[in-house]
Amino acid sequence: MTDHEASTATARLFGRDAELRTLDAFSARAREEGAVLLLSGEAGVGKSVLLDATVAGAEAAGVRVIRATGVQFEADVSYAVLNQLLLPLTAGFARLGEGERNALMVALGLLSGRAPDRTVIAGACLDVLRHEAEQRPLLLVVDDLPWIDRPTTIVLGHLARRLAGTRIGLLTASRTGEDSYFDTSGLPALHVEPIDDEAADELLRTAFPEMVLRVRRRLLTEARGNPLALLELAEALDPTQLSAREALPEVMPLTEGIEALFASRIRRLPGPTRDALLLAALEGSGDLGLLRRTTTADGGTTALLPAEAAKLVEIDETAGRVLFRHPLVRSAVVESSTNVERRRVHRSLADYFLRDTERRAWHLAESSVEPDEAVAVLLEEAARRKLHRGDATGAIAALTRAAHLSPQAADRGRRLAEAAYLGADVTGELGSASRLLDQARAFDPGLGSSLHAAAAAAFVLVNGEGTVDTAYRLVVSAIENGDHGYDATNADLTDALYTLLLICWWAGREDFWAPLFDAIDRLVPEPPEIILLMSEAFPDTARATAGTRRRLAALIERQSAESDPGSLVRVNTSAVYMDLLGGCRAGAWRLVESGRAGGTVRSSLACLMHLCLDDFATGRWEEGQRLADEGLALSKAHGYDFISYYFLFHEALLAAVRGEDAVMHEWADELTRVTTQRRAYGAARFAHHARTLGAIGRGDFEAAFHHACDLSPAGTLAPYTPHALWVALDLVEAALRTNRREQAEAHVRAMCEAALWDVSPRLGMLTLAARALVAGDAQAPALFEEAVSDAGARDWPFDYARVRLMYGERLRRGRAPVEARLHLNAALEIFEELGAAPWAARAAAELRAAGQVQPNPAVPAAAAAGLTAQETEIALLAAEGLTNKQIGERLLLSPRTVSSHLYRIFPKLGITSRAALRDALSG
Repeated sequence: MTDHEASTATARLFGRDAELRTLDAFSARAREEGAVLLLSGEAGVGKSVLLDATVAGAEAAGVRVIRATGVQFEADVSYAVLNQLLLPLTAGFARLGEGERNALMVALGLLSGRAPDRTVIAGACLDVLRHEAEQRPLLLVVDDLPWIDRPTTIVLGHLARRLAGTRIGLLTASRTGEDSYFDTSGLPALHVEPIDDEAADELLRTAFPEMVLRVRRRLLTEARGNPLALLELAEALDPTQLSAREALPEVMPLTEGIEALFASRIRRLPGPTRDALLLAALEGSGDLGLLRRTTTADGGTTALLPAEAAKLVEIDETAGRVLFRHPLVRSAVVESSTNVERRRVHRSLADYFLRDTERRAWHLAESSVEPDEAVAVLLEEAARRKLHRGDATGAIAALTRAAHLSPQAADRGRRLAEAAYLGADVTGELGSASRLLDQARAFDPGLGSSLHAAAAAAFVLVNGEGTVDTAYRLVVSAIENGDHGYDATNADLTDALYTLLLICWWAGREDFWAPLFDAIDRLVPEPPEIILLMSEAFPDTARATAGTRRRLAALIERQSAESDPGSLVRVNTSAVYMDLLGGCRAGAWRLVESGRAGGTVRSSLACLMHLCLDDFATGRWEEGQRLADEGLALSKAHGYDFISYYFLFHEALLAAVRGEDAVMHEWADELTRVTTQRRAYGAARFAHHARTLGAIGRGDFEAAFHHACDLSPAGTLAPYTPHALWVALDLVEAALRTNRREQAEAHVRAMCEAALWDVSPRLGMLTLAARALVAGDAQAPALFEEAVSDAGARDWPFDYARVRLMYGERLRRGRAPVEARLHLNAALEIFEELGAAPWAARAAAELRAAGQVQPNPAVPAAAAAGLTAQETEIALLAAEGLTNKQIGERLLLSPRTVSSHLYRIFPKLGITSRAALRDALSG
């Protein structure tokens, strides 16, 4: 290295004292306890130099460093970057269990087999890294984060949040403004700003002491503190310009100018060197062994020496890698090559990757000029594998490229239609799906009978200005009139049937279901298990059997390692009304994390709703609130205006149980608007659940009865309305409180005839409670006791607490106050923990009526006035503004009895009207 080169290298760190301190602290923390840091900044601002400085310091401290770089041309190759990170550590694979080891080797392409679940891969990866770090601290450095393949991104996101206590550091770098699938939320970050004028001036004076002030000022103005721009623009000037004897160029644009400077250096290189650079740029990993095997003579190393002398690359013979000096060099290499040169290199790489089908398919595609069905078939196969691994975005890219290489218009249309379907149903790209559909129809005007085209169009329609009726006709026509037959192995048909099931569900019309069941019955040799289970467990759960539940539970257990978004969502959907979502949470979280990383956005919306439903039933209300907020924002951001009803429902439900009545009605009204304008009356019914709970919470049992009946009339469990099961007990309670015993008893009979205990243990508990409500005093305690004593009853805290509240109320009215207080206190504790304010108030009121002193400031005043426990309770409810009828419904008294009590209460408190109650009690 010359003196000039040495001074230039040193000068590059001018103005970076603060950043270096931060990186030093990160490095020290990583060595001791594990740490992560995300660098970002504009191109050329010095991120790579800071990475180099950190690496040098870490290696000097005895840390093992493994570097990887995202490459644009490898962004669609699954686990390409994970290969770079883990291949140096393959010796550690032997310590893994057989399942984890095989999963990791399949992911890295070292073993053939079914693509494993990403969670397993991430866990295995973490185990390997932890073992390595036990021997010696480890630093993973990942540059060009936005170009990392999506599967690796998700694994890195998993690792980044689990490094505490590991002696592993993760340091990444990315350009500002470039989208990345890496979930950065909550992770430490350092934004690298341009250096200030003083540091920039010092850099130029140190690196180019002969540069005159006027030229230095011009470069400072042009570069705006970007170190790479300063050095490269100065490097391009000849001595006459540096000394201002010759005028500077009039325009020197920043990014384009820097790339142009690299390109000019590249053009001056010998032909073999340019070829070797292009091969390295398009191959992506910088593997010197590959370069040697795919080039002539001495191969890559000798050919690359002129590029190293020109400071474009660095050759590391020890690691067997060639590293581009800056990401812009790689871009400049590709941009300065011709189409013919790029196709030739891609063809060479395709021949090299004979056993790596995905890489071979992409390189063949890039080398193709004319349509080629053989290459299109390879890409379509690659898309299937990507989808099976959960990489739906990569699958869409492969299908789209396959379509453009298809010689036949029908094949182009079919592949584009499938890409559109994945965009609409999995990745959440409705706009792209619509454009792909338009292109598909342009290639094949007869695409109307295409199953994927119809399914994609249905999603686009209902989330736009269309109706579910139109979507229904579109999908039914494609199923019944296509030439696909009823082959049970046809994935297109399976996707269409799933879409039709959702549409029928949204529509809420009993007559819509016949074509779906007819098509399922006609599948040969037999329907797939998941389609069969969905059709039994989800649309009409009240008619499902215990056998269906057992088969579904077994399928959920088998899907623990499933990564296909479609399969996961379908199994989870089947589990909703059978209360089996608890076993689906791990798979749901995998898709949610994928959606957060920009992958399976549409599938993640479904999984967010499934998690919300399970959170509500199992008492995780705070988490459910966060997920509902996230789902609502995500729906809006991706144009899923209709799907937002999932989260509007949950927002309304949580507001109802918290006693936020006005808020509940706002959410429920918005849900009704979103669904009814699309004629999705089945989806609109969800609002009645929230309104039923809201009415019960405020003591309006008349309104609660009518809202519950809007889901299913008293005495029946309406077909294809499984949501009615979730308000069945509410309907029975509201009917009794409004003197509708006949309707209450009829509804209990319907619940028993449906054998809801076979559907789920929770529904079994609620059925026992409903039977107890209508039973006589001799039978009721045993039924209540059976309901609350089941070992799993506490798994559903809100429902469990409500049953104990009802039990306590019944005991109190039966003049068993001691036993009543036992159940009422248990219910009160759960309600307070959940934040179910109306029910907590109701339990507290019952406790007062049962003789338990409560810390209510109104009670001493009532006691001082000589009010009995029941008079105190009536006075408190009247002071809250409840009418005699509402008080009677709450306390199971007639309005006349309430009026008589108030007639005696007023003189005791020294007042003459209800308006004075609050002041009298507070006094």
